[in-house]
Amino acid sequence: MRKKLLKGLLVLLLPLFAFTTAHKFYLSVTSVKYSEKEDALQITSRIFIDDFEKVLDKRFGIKGNLATKDESPIAMDYIEKYLKSKLVIKIDGEVVAYDFLGKEYDDDIMVCYIEIPKVNFPEVKSIEVQNEVLFDLFVEQQNVVHFRLKDIMKSFVLIRENNKGMLKL
Repeated sequence: MRKKLLKGLLVLLLPLFAFTTAHKFYLSVTSVKYSEKEDALQITSRIFIDDFEKVLDKRFGIKGNLATKDESPIAMDYIEKYLKSKLVIKIDGEVVAYDFLGKEYDDDIMVCYIEIPKVNFPEVKSIEVQNEVLFDLFVEQQNVVHFRLKDIMKSFVLIRENNKGMLKL
């Protein structure tokens, strides 16, 4: 009796498992830290390489071949161009320019390094991050922003409809 019940259950459940697919997460993680030594905001943004490849292709028609020996020599310029159009930093309500220092790869992740020099942190009242990275390509995209500034730690999950996180100091 027990065997028949198990077989019956298996027959009912098997079709359900046959048509499920693994869900892909669309996520980036950006960390904002203050370096007292450099008097600079240091920002790292971690983005899946395959997702960024798609945005380079769709937005700019570039085959980046990121993280391969055939990486496009213009990929770095387009990575910087895209980030500067989608990642906006404000200090005390004013948009600030930042330096794109470069990138490196960590398995399937591209780590981008950004710096805002000469911040004069003791006088800063608020820092806002508007992160729209990959929102133009993936509806499900979420961009996590972690602030770690002196003894303050705060995180935001940004989505298309709510793409800004502000830390008041």
